[in-house]
Amino acid sequence: TTTMSYPPNNMPVPGGPSGMPVPGGPGGMPPPPGGGPGGVPGQPGQNDSYFTESRKGEVNELRQLLRTFGTERDKQKKRDIMKKVIAYMTLGIDVSRLFTEMMLAIETRDLVIKKMVYLFLCNYADTHPDLAQMCTNTLVKDCGNEDPMVRGLALRSLCSLRLPQMIEYTSEPLRRSLQDGHAYVRKTGVMGILKMYHLNKEEFDKAAFNDILYEMLRDPDPSVITNCIFVLNEIQAEVGGMALNRAVMLHLLNRIHEFSEFGILAVLDLIPRYIPANDEEGFQIMNLLDPVLKTANAGAVVATIRAFLSIATAIGKRPGDDRDDDSPSVEDLSKQVVTRIKAPLVTLIASGSSELSYVLLKYADQLIDLCPGIFDDEYRQFYVKYSDPTHIKHSKIRLLAKLANPNTAPDIVAELGELVTDADETLGRIAVRSMVNIALNGSGGEGALESIGRRLVEMLDLQGISHVTSEAATALAALVRRNESIKPVISAPLPRALKYITEPAGKSSIIFLLGECGEDITEAPYALEKVIDSYDNIESASVKTALLSATVNLFFSRPPEVQHMLGRLLKKATEDMSSQDLHDRALFYYRLLRSSPDPTVAKSIISKSMAMTASQFAEEDDSELRAALMDEFNTLCTVYRCKPENFIEEENIVPFVKLPTEHPLAAAAPVVDQGVNTITDQMNGASLTDGYGAAPAPAPQPAPSGEVDLLGFGFDDPAPAPAPPATNVIQSLSLKTSLSLSGEDYQSKWGSVPDSEAIVISGLPMGSAPPSTDVVEGALSAFSVFTMASGELPAEFKFFLYAQEDSGCYFLIQAVALKQPSSLNLTIKPVGGDADPNKRKEKIGQLVELIKSALGLC
Repeated sequence: TTTMSYPPNNMPVPGGPSGMPVPGGPGGMPPPPGGGPGGVPGQPGQNDSYFTESRKGEVNELRQLLRTFGTERDKQKKRDIMKKVIAYMTLGIDVSRLFTEMMLAIETRDLVIKKMVYLFLCNYADTHPDLAQMCTNTLVKDCGNEDPMVRGLALRSLCSLRLPQMIEYTSEPLRRSLQDGHAYVRKTGVMGILKMYHLNKEEFDKAAFNDILYEMLRDPDPSVITNCIFVLNEIQAEVGGMALNRAVMLHLLNRIHEFSEFGILAVLDLIPRYIPANDEEGFQIMNLLDPVLKTANAGAVVATIRAFLSIATAIGKRPGDDRDDDSPSVEDLSKQVVTRIKAPLVTLIASGSSELSYVLLKYADQLIDLCPGIFDDEYRQFYVKYSDPTHIKHSKIRLLAKLANPNTAPDIVAELGELVTDADETLGRIAVRSMVNIALNGSGGEGALESIGRRLVEMLDLQGISHVTSEAATALAALVRRNESIKPVISAPLPRALKYITEPAGKSSIIFLLGECGEDITEAPYALEKVIDSYDNIESASVKTALLSATVNLFFSRPPEVQHMLGRLLKKATEDMSSQDLHDRALFYYRLLRSSPDPTVAKSIISKSMAMTASQFAEEDDSELRAALMDEFNTLCTVYRCKPENFIEEENIVPFVKLPTEHPLAAAAPVVDQGVNTITDQMNGASLTDGYGAAPAPAPQPAPSGEVDLLGFGFDDPAPAPAPPATNVIQSLSLKTSLSLSGEDYQSKWGSVPDSEAIVISGLPMGSAPPSTDVVEGALSAFSVFTMASGELPAEFKFFLYAQEDSGCYFLIQAVALKQPSSLNLTIKPVGGDADPNKRKEKIGQLVELIKSALGLC
């Protein structure tokens, strides 16, 4: 009986050169239902992959399927055909031959299919510009579709073609999209402006899109504003980013609660570049941002920390300032800021992912260096956990050394001592270094130096853990250089440790210590002599150099025992060409000892060269780098611990420009009311581009239809003002329907009327608290009562209102709408007009009735 293999040797393999055709290939059998490459790819409910290897003829078969696309009624089959085309395109297969058929498929109401067709068109625009121009009319037509999603997708695709010849077709749809009634289309148009800027800057400048973007900062949708901020920052990156002044900054801050987390980050990144007008404005901004620290978004919290620190730097008192002695200094404000953000930051470190925790630990490291001692009471939060990844453990151990003080040092040193013998070699080394840093810095208090020295001596006897003994020896050498009083504590085990320490760094440190402590160690010369006898077997130049220095140093304290072996060592070292430094040092010692008539002269020279006279090692002084990193807080510089020019090309570095330059902190601007987040000086008609190199904005026109140009943006074509509802009471008070009043005029008029002459009306009942300030402002503007400034506080809304009678009398109103219980309090000051007090009181009563009618209180 013979065993027959399959397939038999004489039978052709299917699909081979002489075999049967592959099913689904040209001329072969039809594919099985659900999905051969040549058939309709995938029936509903089947789990087949579109990213399969293509075979010959499939693009032609897809063309045949696309030609019947218009007559196919099954929506899912249409989508599957499109998915197959996109899958081939993603795999790198050239399916540009299907361009004409794909263009015909764009005429559909299925948004999924339309989106895939748009993706196809954008993908082949760069390589097939002649084909891309064929779809221009279709895309422009879709930009006017009744569906806002279609309009937005078409506009995004039109701008993504990025062909110079497409600029003339892009400009007009872009301009229309910025005035679209749907927010999705507007924010897509804003991003399209950025693409146009990179494609043709000259056409961008001619279209004046830069000024339009500034005007759109007052868009009612926060996502549109967010895109405007990012686009303006990129367009004006060469001059530091978008222009800032008080009007822009406070407008954005007052609406920050409307933004998404992504938008909040965009606004927070602007604050470090803003110079507050005075101390009070700086504190108001900080109070406004304080709720952001309660969010779970680590990016928002860190951005808020940077904003707080920048404000503290701007408004804090510096040496030489002529401000009051009671004004807080930059250091005091920084400590208050770090104290405030400590709890949120520690919470995020403990609760975040490992990657997030690592970055936050880097930020915590910077803040600990900035304000030492603030985080000390949270040292247990930085203890290493068994489940922590390696990089988190390393970061925490380094931080623990900086959190040591006389109260916490014993616990921290004990914790580090437990980690020394960890299976992770690097972890053990870092633990030893952190321990010795506590002793070197003197942060552990009295007795910490001796205690840590004894622990390090015990580590020298851990013969089975070579990296620990080596690090302990290096740490002891550093301690002796800094404080010679530790010598009696560490000298005893040194000759024994020299026998089994093998790492060059550790061996060099032990040899150095034998030279320094030789007077107290009887066998020190004999221990060094054994090393000198094996000089030819030493490979490390650092060990040879340490041996030479230690022997010369020991010679001055014990010359009879060291003289002969020093001579042998100098002979070998001067003949050693493996290290130029070793050779030169040996030659220097030899000539110095031979030429000096008095050995004490040579001793003073050599001993001083080995003593540590400075308070810290030169390589440890990174104060300049830490100051530079604080300026780059909340950037990759903190993670990489280097300046931006070290990893970013110079032309890509965005300069850091603080604005506005006309804000000297010494000139304090007046504030209407401290309880309102909006400072009314923002209403002085300042242009957004003042002092910033952009073209000056046109002067604001009188506000149409009862609106006030709060930010000095100016208005578009005015819309007809809606006529106020007619009631007998209201008709007797005739108010101007178009009125503009600057912040300075408002303040001067308000101050001209004594508070004793103000009319106070309290406790007007309201059915419910208004949902937002915009609702109240819109209702009042229809009755010709305009808003100067408004703000929302936790328990109330505040409004500063104004109106003018046809006779010329101004009515300045401060309105407070309490949330619980819902009620309205009014303070009204009439300015000018009729001097008869009875008539004034009558008109104020009519004004109150008008306000009640506008807000639905009567």
